[in-house]
Amino acid sequence: MFRLKRLIFLCLGCICMALGCIGIALPILPTVPFFLATLFFFANSSQRLHDWFIGTNMYKKHLESFVQKKGMTAQTKTMIIVCVTVLMGIGFAMMSRVPVGRVILTVVWICHMIYFIFGVKTISAEQTEA
Repeated sequence: MFRLKRLIFLCLGCICMALGCIGIALPILPTVPFFLATLFFFANSSQRLHDWFIGTNMYKKHLESFVQKKGMTAQTKTMIIVCVTVLMGIGFAMMSRVPVGRVILTVVWICHMIYFIFGVKTISAEQTEA
């Protein structure tokens, strides 16, 4: 039973990691929640995978401060907001014949902005080093 649970968590971790990677290029998928889910599933399936994931540069640059202190630096938040805005802007421009798609993309973009501006605490660079 325990091995089956670890296998399920491992599969879910790999799926979330793939979706998070796809979300980097596809603006409608939220990247950070999928990577946080990856961390959770890897931590519950394999200590070696968990250690590998928290050792990656992506985790250290973007997620470590969020996981440990429930916040991100202003630079990280700005980078995420700019990337999301640019990618969603490209998607918005490409959906000129799909007005419903534009509305959905706009709603998703507004939700991203509200979440990162008001929902994620801004911490100083000194707090991330401590």
